[in-house]
Amino acid sequence: MYDKKSDLAGPGISTYEEVSSILPDRYKALLPPLKRMAALYMIKEYIEKGLAEALNLQMVQVPLIVRQDSGVNDYLDRDGSRTPIDFPAGLGLPKRIEAQVVQAATKWKRMALAQFDCAVGQGINTDMRAVRKDYFFDHDHSSYVDQWDWEKRISDEDRNLDYLKDTVRRIWKVIRNAGVMVKTKFPELNDPRYPDFPEELEFFHAEEILDMYPDLPRKERETRLIQEHPAVFIIGIGSVLKDGYPHEMRAADYDDWITPTVTKIGQQMLGLNGDILVWNPVTQRRHELSSMGIRVTKETLKAQLELSGQTDFLKLPYHQAILNDKIPLSIGGGIGQGRTYMYLLRTAHLGEVTVSVWPDELKKICLEKNIHVLE
Repeated sequence: MYDKKSDLAGPGISTYEEVSSILPDRYKALLPPLKRMAALYMIKEYIEKGLAEALNLQMVQVPLIVRQDSGVNDYLDRDGSRTPIDFPAGLGLPKRIEAQVVQAATKWKRMALAQFDCAVGQGINTDMRAVRKDYFFDHDHSSYVDQWDWEKRISDEDRNLDYLKDTVRRIWKVIRNAGVMVKTKFPELNDPRYPDFPEELEFFHAEEILDMYPDLPRKERETRLIQEHPAVFIIGIGSVLKDGYPHEMRAADYDDWITPTVTKIGQQMLGLNGDILVWNPVTQRRHELSSMGIRVTKETLKAQLELSGQTDFLKLPYHQAILNDKIPLSIGGGIGQGRTYMYLLRTAHLGEVTVSVWPDELKKICLEKNIHVLE
């Protein structure tokens, strides 16, 4: 068991001995690789069309590379442990552009709402590709990341928990219906070992989960919760809870995790953001599908950067744009494509639905478990 402080270190497991212990024995994929790809692309098309209709989004192009000095890249957390890939670009320039490979398009999307002149209630969706070199490679983490990174313009009146919950329910309906659709197209996926996808997800605030399991670190709290509630949205990720730790470290300059939202049993709870998690019956583990939230205002941006000791970010173009009302209020998130395919296609490993580089040690473990990853 991890203690609460070490559990904040981020995603991944930590050792390949542990990876071996959690991967299922006597595993057999329900679909062979080529057929799995056919099912995967049906899901992809269904979800992209479904999100467009449910949230009023238009698919747009998205950068793989951004300028280092723009402040647009996603740092994923606020402890500096996951850094992007930097490189000089532009042969023949007097001074080459200092560029970075994106880790996610979280900040770029909000600026793009202005670039695409989106009205309130309109938004964009992207087929985002990124590289996160500082992940530990396990069954559901890779350096290669694919997401539906979406963003939608909202009004000040929309910055509330009810609006967030309504958006989450719409997203879950699209994901679940994609799973129902693909099971009708590929009957092999109707395996009696795996229950149907839950019709509804349930909402819990991070403080409520801490009250339920006060002595457990975050990942174990989530595991206990979703064993009983197999599809949930956890609200309020990033602010410090009453035990002195945040539920999880969260970057200070996109999601709003400091705004007071609800009071229960005399306790004020914070945050307009959260994660969708499900119980994965193949891996018998917690499985995160999406991180999302209502974005910071100029006031909450300054407050969160002060709390995280990152006020120097305020001089960067992205942050200046928020401070000077150059980009609109918004809600947005990233839905992991590979994670979603894993869940809906009942696979044990991310490498069965996405191509990446995998350590020899991990590939050896997978072969022993009859798991064949794509390279």
